[in-house]
Amino acid sequence: MDPATNAAPERKPRWGDEFEFRFERLDERGNSVGTCGEYTAHERGGPIGARVRARVISRRREDLEVRTLEVLEPGPEQVPARCAHHGTCGGCTFQDLEYGAQLRAKLEAARGILREAGLTAEVREVIPCAEPWNYRNKMDFTFGTKRWLDRAEPSDIGADGVGTTLGLFPRGFHSKILEIEECHIAFAGAGEIVRTARRLAREQGLDAYDSRAHSGWLRHLVLRKSWSSGELLACLVSTDESPERANLWVRALLAAHPEITTLVQLVNSGRALVAVGEREIRHHGRGTITERIAGNEFEIGATTFFQVNTPQAERLFELVLEFADVRAGEVVHDLYCGIGAITLALARRAPATDRTPNVLGFELVDAAITAARAAALANNLQNTRFTAGDVLATWREAQMALPADVIVVDPPRAGIHPKVLAALASASARRIVMVSCELRSGARDGAILLAAGWKLVRVAALDLFPHTPHLECVMCFERAP
Repeated sequence: MDPATNAAPERKPRWGDEFEFRFERLDERGNSVGTCGEYTAHERGGPIGARVRARVISRRREDLEVRTLEVLEPGPEQVPARCAHHGTCGGCTFQDLEYGAQLRAKLEAARGILREAGLTAEVREVIPCAEPWNYRNKMDFTFGTKRWLDRAEPSDIGADGVGTTLGLFPRGFHSKILEIEECHIAFAGAGEIVRTARRLAREQGLDAYDSRAHSGWLRHLVLRKSWSSGELLACLVSTDESPERANLWVRALLAAHPEITTLVQLVNSGRALVAVGEREIRHHGRGTITERIAGNEFEIGATTFFQVNTPQAERLFELVLEFADVRAGEVVHDLYCGIGAITLALARRAPATDRTPNVLGFELVDAAITAARAAALANNLQNTRFTAGDVLATWREAQMALPADVIVVDPPRAGIHPKVLAALASASARRIVMVSCELRSGARDGAILLAAGWKLVRVAALDLFPHTPHLECVMCFERAP
């Protein structure tokens, strides 16, 4: 805190007011936080440790949301950002902070979240990502009609471009597209494909989707790469099939990038700005790429949910297996199992002792369960059974027929559904292992398990998303003595 500049204002701050203060830490929501007189200032991606001049963009009681205008004094652990788009792009907001400092900030935030929830197990460290650059195996890019003018561009370039563009959303905006020229967290080579796809769209006169007018053809470009096989999938999302337009664009992209091993088109005629579709057209290759993790192979399609940091996900699965400590013949239930990546890893550690499947996966999404069953068959794991449908209903039925010894639960960011959590709290299992991609919801759910007689015995934190505020945690609960 800088006393000369942080005296409490005579009136409450308003939109547009400017203050000088220092960002001190990350809060539980992943925002940079500092004190400004009697107020607390928050900014997503604010430069931790730096003294800044910032503008108030909203106020709620004693909390200010601010936007940094100028860095007056860099923090002691600030480093030059690699990416020319840093500060404008809405992605990796902390790449100008030394990586060790990022880990320490995340560790402090994680400890605070657990402590506030009454979970006292110690988090010793945030396990770092061995390679914190070019780690993402999947990136979603958006086509648009209006281009954001990046501050890194020459000042004489003119007003915002209007026409077909492709890139990422700038921080805080979804009405324009930042035309990225590089991305240092995407897999190597992704930027070159994006530049080609954008150029071809313009050369061929292809119009981009306008969400307000609900018109235009090009919507998204999804790129995925397998760490194990090196295969590369490209997916074009459009509002309709338009075979002639699609075939011309596809042929040109493949000619420019023969490294693309498969290319599909998803047709999405709705209004939602999401890279999904009502139907899929396969233009090149088999439509999937093969990824290997935890000893098992999976076929990954354009919309398959899979961890985006493959090497670090391998470490995550190792922790789940270590915490679960399953044994041959034990019954294991995996809730919210997705395509079964964790389920199949557990199945290898807990082989059945008779012909009854003893490792069971439960998931709402039918397509995910279809993929999980196919993966179990391809990996010759016959001790698994996957069930699609309402997780609570299907799991309750399985619990009555084959109660679990160990339960693994990997819920979405919102956490475990309250009814599932209530059933989980009363389960007879000896151990529950919870994977949390949003520690606030994970800590909230863990506190409910604590109140029901469970004890948090181990917790580990991993950095799956370097240069962002996100954190993955694994928690192990056992019945309190």
